[in-house]
Formats: sequence, structure tokens, C-alpha cells
Amino acid sequence: MKKMKTKWWITIIGGVIILPILWYLLSPLFIVVEMDETSPLEQDISSVMLSEALFQASAHEVSGKALIIESEGEKVLRFEDFETINGPDLRIYLAADLEANDFVDLGEIKATKGDVNYDIPEGTDLSKYKYVLVWCRAFSVLFSYSELPTE
Repeated sequence: MKKMKTKWWITIIGGVIILPILWYLLSPLFIVVEMDETSPLEQDISSVMLSEALFQASAHEVSGKALIIESEGEKVLRFEDFETINGPDLRIYLAADLEANDFVDLGEIKATKGDVNYDIPEGTDLSKYKYVLVWCRAFSVLFSYSELPTE
């Protein structure tokens, strides 16, 4: 009887520890975050598209394109018709390479589907940081990328 109670407690404690971890790892796979932000090209007639490229799959399928837009002296990275699966701790990087050895972190992914804008910090050298990465920081995995043409 004592062995049975011990196994029961181990099962309960194991479940309390493992279930949140499983939720963290698996829930992003079925959670879709959709967003439809207005393009700076529609907001300001003096806005200019500087660069555009399609997303490429790496660890996960992706569709859509990345654009660099200059509007009112500010630069914006825009995702259009974007769609990917979610994942834990996804970040958007402008990077010098596909391994994320040298990058500018633009923050958490805002949406896994739709049209989204990310502000690019002033002074970012877009000839150096020509890759847009959807990066899983928790596991150091490249979900997808876009290589923007440089001038």
C-alpha cells in the first residue's frame, strides 16, 4: 500500500512539473496570432519602399514578403501576407548572417499571420544587416528568413 501511495505522489508531482513545460513547448503550434497593421506606404505619400524580398523556409514553412520602408525619416520592416507557425520565444532579427551571430533584435513576433510593422532602430546599417530572421531564441532555431537586396 505504501509503494502505491509513493507512486501516486510521484505521478502527481511529475504531472505538475511536466504539464506546464509541455504547454510552453506545444501550445504555440496551434495558437495563431493574426494582425493587420496599416502600411506606412498608405499613411504617408512621401514614404518609399527601399527593399523587398520573399520569405524562405528554414525549420518551418512560411509565406509572405519582407519590405523595408522609409517614412518620415524612420525605417520600418514590414511583413506582408505573412504566415508561419507559432513557436516558443520567437523574435524578429535583422542579421548579418543566418546563424544570428550578429543581429539587431526588433522584438517579439507580433503576429504569425497578416501584415505587421516593426520599427528599425535609427542608425541600423541595412547593407550589413540584410537578413530578416524569424528566430526561436529558446532553442536557437531559424524558423524562416528573407534576404533583402542591398543597394
